Amino acid sequence: MLEVSAVRKTFSLKQDKKKGEGNIDPREEGDSFHALRKVDFSVPKGTILGLLGANGAGKTTLMRILATSLKPTSGTVKLLGFDSVNDANEVRRRIGFLSGNTGLYNHLNSEELLNFFGRLYGIPKDELKFKIETLFEELEIKEFSHRPIGTLSAGMKQRISIARSLVHSPEFIIFDEPTTGLDVPTAQIVLSYIEKCKSSSKSVIFSTHHMHEVEKLCDQVVLIHKGLLRFSGTVAQMKLQTNCNHLDDAYLNITGEDMSKKAHYIDAGQRTPSFAGGGI
Repeated sequence: MLEVSAVRKTFSLKQDKKKGEGNIDPREEGDSFHALRKVDFSVPKGTILGLLGANGAGKTTLMRILATSLKPTSGTVKLLGFDSVNDANEVRRRIGFLSGNTGLYNHLNSEELLNFFGRLYGIPKDELKFKIETLFEELEIKEFSHRPIGTLSAGMKQRISIARSLVHSPEFIIFDEPTTGLDVPTAQIVLSYIEKCKSSSKSVIFSTHHMHEVEKLCDQVVLIHKGLLRFSGTVAQMKLQTNCNHLDDAYLNITGEDMSKKAHYIDAGQRTPSFAGGGI
């Protein structure tokens, strides 16, 4: 179980980053930028959760907090009882994180790369060999595994990046837009792997702008809008709440509402049925 409780993240604004009068982001308050405000949700074992929100909504900040790359300003993240701040190393052992800027060593081939990272995790040689062979088969990497990574296409590199984040067999997997920029066959390989994770009782959180991916794969949906949790629940609940037949329309219905006219904010510790799904 992954439990996210009242997580906030605030950054200090540099003077030259502050916006001019009349063009103030509602997340800016004085010298602070509130990237996330009191985000709460949980992810049971064997669950696929889709993380939705516009660019700049706070999704990547949230995922970095979940992966221990950032510390929350307040609130807690607990994975299987381990706190992401106080027990960060224990959490890292159990999480695989694919970010938008996961680095690869272009002079290595994929087998050399995974061997390198596998050794960093202390995986025994024979066990590591089996893990790499399995990942190569599931992500269809074998045919180009001996080519230098720098010579590969974006789709091939993405599959290697995913394999790198999974080589230690994490129980929870976090993917930041794993199919962005991929052609249809390569995207399908990635989505099929995410689907397989559920059958092996792994939990996956992945952000995406592709609603068909969410409808196909996700047991739960969390929607972040301007740092606020605007929805948590199932796809069916999201459609029902907004009286929309299509998830795209439901998304626009939620994010398009004028929050300034609402009397209650989730951030204020109160939830209204029109925003908070049954999954909260």
